[in-house]
Amino acid sequence: MIAELGYVSLTLALAFSILLTVYPLWGAHTGNLRLMQTAPAYALGLFIFTALSFAILVYASLTDDFTLAYVASHSSSSLPWYYKITSTWGGHEGAVLLWVLMQTGWTAVVAFASKSLPWQLRSRVLSVLGFLGLGFILYTLLMSSPFERLLPYYPVEGHDLNPLLQDPGMIIHPPLLYMGYVGLSVSFAFAIAALMMGKLDNTWAKWSRPWTMAAWLFLTLGITIGSWWAYAELGWGGWWFWDPVENASLMPWLIATALLHSLAVTEKRGVFKSWTVLLAITGFSLTLLGTFIVRSGIIVSVHAFTTDPGRGSFILSFLALVVGGSLILYALRAGAVESVSRYKLFSREVALWLNNLLLGVATIIVLLGTLLPMVHKELGLGTISIGVPFFNQMFSYLLVPFALLLGLAPMLRWKQNKWVNLTGKLFFALVGAAIITFSWLYSSYENVSFSTLIALFFAIWVMLTTAIDILDKLAGNVSFKGIKKLGNSYWAMVMAHLGFAFVVMSVTLTSAYSVEKHVKVNPGEMVQLNEYEYRFDGVKAITGPNYKGYAGVVTVFKDSEQEARLYAEKRQYDIGMQVMTEAAVDAKLSRDLYLALGEQFNNGAWALRIYHKPFVRWMWLGGIFMALGGLLMICDRRYRRASANQSAPSATLLAKGATHE
Repeated sequence: MIAELGYVSLTLALAFSILLTVYPLWGAHTGNLRLMQTAPAYALGLFIFTALSFAILVYASLTDDFTLAYVASHSSSSLPWYYKITSTWGGHEGAVLLWVLMQTGWTAVVAFASKSLPWQLRSRVLSVLGFLGLGFILYTLLMSSPFERLLPYYPVEGHDLNPLLQDPGMIIHPPLLYMGYVGLSVSFAFAIAALMMGKLDNTWAKWSRPWTMAAWLFLTLGITIGSWWAYAELGWGGWWFWDPVENASLMPWLIATALLHSLAVTEKRGVFKSWTVLLAITGFSLTLLGTFIVRSGIIVSVHAFTTDPGRGSFILSFLALVVGGSLILYALRAGAVESVSRYKLFSREVALWLNNLLLGVATIIVLLGTLLPMVHKELGLGTISIGVPFFNQMFSYLLVPFALLLGLAPMLRWKQNKWVNLTGKLFFALVGAAIITFSWLYSSYENVSFSTLIALFFAIWVMLTTAIDILDKLAGNVSFKGIKKLGNSYWAMVMAHLGFAFVVMSVTLTSAYSVEKHVKVNPGEMVQLNEYEYRFDGVKAITGPNYKGYAGVVTVFKDSEQEARLYAEKRQYDIGMQVMTEAAVDAKLSRDLYLALGEQFNNGAWALRIYHKPFVRWMWLGGIFMALGGLLMICDRRYRRASANQSAPSATLLAKGATHE
C-alpha cells in the first residue's frame, strides 16, 4: 500500500505543477496580482508531494520491500543502510525521481527566497520552473515509475546495488551533480521570464547571478567528486576518460562558467544582454542533452542507466519543445535589445568577452567529439572513435590564451586601460613564472617536454598575477579590515582562479610524470619504483557486510624507513558474485602511491600494479577551491538584501490597475 501512496503523491505533485505553470503565468499576462501571488503556494505543494514520494521510495529500500521491481533490482537485504539509501538513485527510475525532487526543491527555494522580486518577474520565473517540473514528472509517471509492483510473485532477495556504486563518493556525487544540472533551470527560467517581459536589463541579471553561481558550485563539486570516485574506485588510476557521460556534465559546466562572467558584465555594465540570455538557454539545454545521452540507450557506459529507446524518444521530444520554444522566443525578442555602454579594445569587457568565446569553443569541441561518433553510427556509416588524444590536444591549444586572459583580466578596469599602468606588473609575473617553472621542472625531473613547460608556466602565471593583484588592491593594508573591504565577489574570483591554476598544475604534472609498473610478486619480494620500495607481504582474508575477499598487504619504504602500509583488495560480492578491485592509496599533497591487486598465478605469485602520481591531489583541491569561491559569491550581502527599490514594481503594478480578482 505504501508504494501506491508514493505513486499517488507524485500524481498530486503533477497537479500542482500544472497549476503552477498556468495560473501565475496567466496572472502575469492579465495583470491579476492575486493569481500571481498563488505561485509560492503551488511551488510549496509541488515540492512537498514530490518529497513525500521520494521518501516513500527510500523507506521501501530501507525496509527491503522487494515487491517493488525497482528495489528488487537495485538493493538487497545485506546492503548497509547508507547504501540502501544510495540505491534509491542507483538505477534509472530512482535517479529520475531524484532529479524531480531536485527540480521541485529548487522551485520552492526560488519561490520563498525571491520575495523582493517584482511579482511580474517572480510569477513568470516560477511558471517556467513549474513547466519544467511538469515535463519531468510526466516522464516519471508514464515512462520511469519506480513504484511498479512484482505481484503476485516477487523475489525474497534483491539483485543488489551495482558494486561500482557501493562507494562513499557515489553517496554524494549524483545528488550534487543533479543539484547543479537542475540549478541551471533557474537561470533558464529567469532568462525566459525576462524575454517574456521584454526587459533584458541588469535587474534580471543581478537576480539570476546568485542562482547561477549556486548551480555552478554544485556542478563543480559533483564533477570533482565524480573524478575522485573514478580514480579511487575503478582501479585503473584514471581521473578523467572523456567518456560521453563525463562530457555530458562538462559541457553545462563550461557554459555555466561563461554565463557567470557574462552575467557580471550585464549586471555591472549593461552590455552582452542578448548573449547572456543565449548562454542561459544553452546551459540548461545542454543539461537536457546530457540527460538524453545518459538515458536514451544510445551509449554503453558504466554511467549509463537505461537502454529503452522509448524513454530516449520522450526526453528528445521534451528537449525539442523546451529548446525550440526558448530559441523562438529569443529570436522574437532579443533583436530589440540595445546596449548603450561604451568600452575600448583594452578593457575588462573585452577580456570577459574573449573568455566567453574560448569557453564556447571548448564546449563546441566537447559537443562535436561526443556526438559525432553517435551520429555516425546511427546513420549506418560505421564506427568512428574520437578519444582522449583528440580532446587533450584541442584543449591544450585553448589553455594558453585562456590562462593568459585569466591572469590579465582581474588587473583590467572597465571601459578602458592603459598599457603603461600594467607593464611593470605583467613583466614581474612573466619573469617570476618563468623562473619558478624552469627551476621546479629541471630540478625535479630529468625529461621536460615543451608542452609540460608551457602548461606549468601558465598555471604559475595565473597564481602570480592573482597574488600581485591582491597586493595591489590591498595597497599595503594587509589587515582583516583591508581584506574584508575587497568584498566577497573579489575573493570568490581569487579562489576560483587559484582553483583553476591548481587543476592545470596537477593535470600537467600528473600526466607528464606519473609512473606505473606491472609486476608479478611472491610474498616477501621487493619492487622498486622511483625512490620507493614496495614489499609484498602476502594476502589476508577480508569480510564485509555483503562481500568476502582478500587484501594484498604491501609495505612501502623510503630511505629504508617505513612510509606506509597498504591493503589492495579483491572483493567478491555475495549476490551476483561480481569480483571488484579496491585500490589502496597512500595520499600526500605532493604525490599518491596507488596500488591495485590483480589475479593470482599458478605458481602462487600475484599480479600487482603500482602507480606513482605526483600532485594528483591538487586537482581535487582545485575543484574545492573553485567551489569555495562560488560559496563566497552566494554569501555576498548584495544578493541577500531585500531592496525596497526592487520591491517597488509590485506597488507600481497595483497603481497601474492590476486587479485582485
